[in-house]
Amino acid sequence: MKKWGVTLVLIASLMVSMGCATVGRIVEGSRGPAAAATTEEQPSAGAAEIQPASATLSADELTQGQILDELQARLAAIYERVNPSVVSIQVGQKIEIPSGDNPFLPYIDPDSSEMPYQQGSGSGFVWDKEGHIITNNHVVAGADKITVQFADGSMVPAELVGADPDSDLAVIKVNLPPDRLTPVKIGDSTQVKVGQLVVAIGNPFGLGNTMTVGFVSALERSLPVNSERGTGGNFTIPNIIQTDAPINPGNSGGVLLNAEGEVIGVPSAIISSVSSSAGIGFAIPTEIVAKVVPALIEGGSYDHAWVGIQGTTLTPDMAEAMGLDAAQRGALVITVIAGGPAEAARLRGSERIVTIDGVQTPVGGDVIIGFDDTPITKFEDLVAAIGQVLPGTEVTLTILRDGETETVPITLDARPATLPE
Repeated sequence: MKKWGVTLVLIASLMVSMGCATVGRIVEGSRGPAAAATTEEQPSAGAAEIQPASATLSADELTQGQILDELQARLAAIYERVNPSVVSIQVGQKIEIPSGDNPFLPYIDPDSSEMPYQQGSGSGFVWDKEGHIITNNHVVAGADKITVQFADGSMVPAELVGADPDSDLAVIKVNLPPDRLTPVKIGDSTQVKVGQLVVAIGNPFGLGNTMTVGFVSALERSLPVNSERGTGGNFTIPNIIQTDAPINPGNSGGVLLNAEGEVIGVPSAIISSVSSSAGIGFAIPTEIVAKVVPALIEGGSYDHAWVGIQGTTLTPDMAEAMGLDAAQRGALVITVIAGGPAEAARLRGSERIVTIDGVQTPVGGDVIIGFDDTPITKFEDLVAAIGQVLPGTEVTLTILRDGETETVPITLDARPATLPE
């Protein structure tokens, strides 16, 4: 619809610049201060309900005031449709307080079986009429008590159904009748484009039912996730959506919506030097959500495919140090992890160190340039390609080894619970 192009220009002129803060660290957006592809049963009426008030008018027939009215009407309709599906999640984790007579510690009744809780909060959204609610794993990880508050103010206890730290997704469940539950409509994140209008709804700093608006800033980002697998390396979540829609601690687990009110991502983290929105937020795409969530509901966990390497993107300086054309791209294998599929396939890691711009850099390993029919130009391409297949799948890697192109068959395993030290 042409009029929305005009609308976006108007939005850009109305938005206030946030400035450029120094990039600090990636901050998980949940656990804020306490004070502070789905099934066919899911309703599809939401998108049909969200329509401009003057859908029959062309862009030339709309004044600036009418364009603004159209935008406001659409945003209000999105909020009205989706807000009942978004919940606030309060979690409590028992605090172990050492015994003794230290006057600086809180008094604990020795006859009480109740321990104090460390409180935190985040967001979630209703997945289905059975009471399943989706959130981030880091919102509920380690929680001894989970409470869900709905938009109407009602609060009910929830239990953990399943969690996947490697995608930072979790499923909890509440016991409510179906007529009390309003599932979201899931959109297709693979169709998202940079520049599209997006809406975030969640509970930043514990302030429930908050909507913010922005744009898709970038696609195909990678988000590192915490790993407890030893020193074998952390994993990353591929195809992350970057947005400038304000996301703050407490938004994690909520929804990132397109202009049709469909969920296209789950806000999970921000980059900020002050632990609040600096205009760089990250959302897990629904292409990952649609794979992981059904497995969590069915079995409580999700098995990711695994090659068994540590690597990085090949840069021009690294390529020249290896005797390759500076224009060569690919994923450089730095370390082959013992016992993994890559070791079984005889992939080679980097065997020497060179100094590039004063930094010691490993070079000389295999360079992966193809994954079946998918070209690999950077390490993130490899991570994304692996995420498309299931454990046990045999694929063909195209590699550069000593300047020569070779093909290597490799059968991907499930990621192990622990990695070698």
